[in-house]
Amino acid sequence: MVMIEVRDLKKTFRAGRQQRRQPGRGRGEKYIRAVDGITFRCEPGRIFTLLGPNGAGKTTTLRLIATLLKPVSGSIHIDGIDVVRDPMAARRKLGFLTGSTRLYDRLTPHELVKYYADLHRVDRAVFRKRRDDLFSMLDMHEFAHTRIGKLSTGMKQKVSIARTMIHDPQVMVFDEPTVGLDVITSRAIVTLIRQVRDEGKTVIFSTHIMGEVSRLSDDLAVLHRGRLCYNGTYADFAGRMQSATLEEEFIRVLQETDV
Repeated sequence: MVMIEVRDLKKTFRAGRQQRRQPGRGRGEKYIRAVDGITFRCEPGRIFTLLGPNGAGKTTTLRLIATLLKPVSGSIHIDGIDVVRDPMAARRKLGFLTGSTRLYDRLTPHELVKYYADLHRVDRAVFRKRRDDLFSMLDMHEFAHTRIGKLSTGMKQKVSIARTMIHDPQVMVFDEPTVGLDVITSRAIVTLIRQVRDEGKTVIFSTHIMGEVSRLSDDLAVLHRGRLCYNGTYADFAGRMQSATLEEEFIRVLQETDV
């Protein structure tokens, strides 16, 4: 079963005056092609990585999947559900984590996670078990009743993860989940992503950190200027490398695309 299927997806944004003056693609145009006709699929029990430089269209793609944006054209289906026609049904299937998600500083982690469980109509007994499991997995019990406004960046990211997973979604969308975090917290999140995959869930995440690509990827898509430069398994990408390192190969692929 294909949990995420993206076909010929396109998204444009109106360009600002400064953007129209910048050199490169679309100079002088009124609209920026953030996502330009991409197609891919994500399978259960596998980690699909979106790799690309800043501005490649990774976050826009994930926000389209998460129903936070609407495409100009193309389609996205999650477990057969059209996310444009029935976004509420699609949201029940997925959890979306991004570093830019704001939390309620006056609430505690327990209160916030309970709030999101209630939004998803999670049964009380089920909530308590899931909360305890997530808080243990993320080592959150020590600050579970501390106001979020007093927590560190890493602790807040753990709260965001628990909030994202409390309704036990079958699809997990991670948008650069380790950016700005310390090594210990980053390692905990990488371990969590692996565990989610091993539970048979579908995982799609974006990054520009090469170490995460090699440690986590089952499938890989390289995105540049809104278009796919590569779409296949990570093993196949690594097996075809013409450069000495993954980072050098990534740069080579981007440069080849620009020609």
